[in-house]
Amino acid sequence: MNIESKEQVKIIMLKERLTAQKLADILVEKTGKHYTANSISHKIHASSFRYDEVKTIADIFGYKITIEKD
Repeated sequence: MNIESKEQVKIIMLKERLTAQKLADILVEKTGKHYTANSISHKIHASSFRYDEVKTIADIFGYKITIEKD
């Protein structure tokens, strides 16, 4: 199954009951980089999360990303 990065982030947000604002706050705290609720929402809508951002989000909440060959 091929899941886009935005879907992976949305799944984590649902499972962890996170709003875009809460995710942004946590990312700022953990990475020191600038994130806002608006930037998170835009990345979801535009499917513009980079791999390292998805990996960071997954790591923060204890998820792992796997790559499987079909």
